Amino acid sequence: MMTMSSAIPKAVLYYNPQSVWSSAVLLALNEKGYGEDEVDLRVVDINKGEEFSPTFLRLSPKAMVPTLVAPLRGSLASDVASRFKAISDTKALIEFLDKSRSASSHTHTTSSAPAPSLSPATVAFATASSKIIDSIQADEVSPDHLQYLNARDQASLQELGKSLVPILESRRAAIVEYLTECEHETIRMSEKTKAFWREKQAEVDTALSVFSGNDIDGYLSRSRNTWEITIPGVLTRVNEEFIGPYALGDQVSIADIHLSAWLSHLVRLAGGSPSDNGDVAIKRVEKHIGNGFVFPEDFLPSAFSPFTEEKAVARSKLAAFWDAMKSRSSWKKVYAS
Repeated sequence: MMTMSSAIPKAVLYYNPQSVWSSAVLLALNEKGYGEDEVDLRVVDINKGEEFSPTFLRLSPKAMVPTLVAPLRGSLASDVASRFKAISDTKALIEFLDKSRSASSHTHTTSSAPAPSLSPATVAFATASSKIIDSIQADEVSPDHLQYLNARDQASLQELGKSLVPILESRRAAIVEYLTECEHETIRMSEKTKAFWREKQAEVDTALSVFSGNDIDGYLSRSRNTWEITIPGVLTRVNEEFIGPYALGDQVSIADIHLSAWLSHLVRLAGGSPSDNGDVAIKRVEKHIGNGFVFPEDFLPSAFSPFTEEKAVARSKLAAFWDAMKSRSSWKKVYAS
């Protein structure tokens, strides 16, 4: 006999552990105190192009991972036919998770953990938060874009190809298979979907052509521009809005969720890992960017007292932020491996 709790519809998160924005959503789930039995986690193998499958495209027509499929409020009771909506935009998804679990929410939560609000408390904070999130969510610094452009000479491009080419070829094969099935009428898909597949195949082909030796000069020019101009510009804008130790001061907010995931990706691309301490992680990023780029070391911990003999040590805001997030249980769960 089905129990009442098992009959209540649950949200389903389609994610991938290697996906940067999937990590952001997992951080949000942990920070908001959702119980492990409140959201079903289903892995989408993006290395094999599973997000392009006809089944997944019905949930997310643009093949975006992560995607959350959540029951609508009016269908939360066990005796009501369930209706669902899919959310694929990362910003909207995290805001949804923030608003859906609170002291006044109507969800059937099974967790007794606190549900702190992650939303900015003032208009000024909301403005700063939006500037930070919009800066790191820009297409020109998207995680996939940065990973693809993470080589600034032919030797590092060849090394990058060893890890990326097998993935790109696997994703291309998946897309070609779906298009072939359409040609043979094994499956029937709309012209819009087939055009989407062809567009994605063309993008993969362009990326693969670089690793085959085509337009290397153009690639290296784009890569250097990204790492030496675009990324420093984004980091400078983020730093200007940042208060410390978290984006908006002493409390974790939505901006920290986005920034944690994006910055950890940047550190990985620079040869670091989530286990690094803040100073080491940020120094890696500075070195990887090069051209003398450094963060201003203008953050003093609030615990410092001018009446003690201990000398305050100024650090960069993002180094202090990294250590503050690294100490949280959400970070330890998401980046445990």
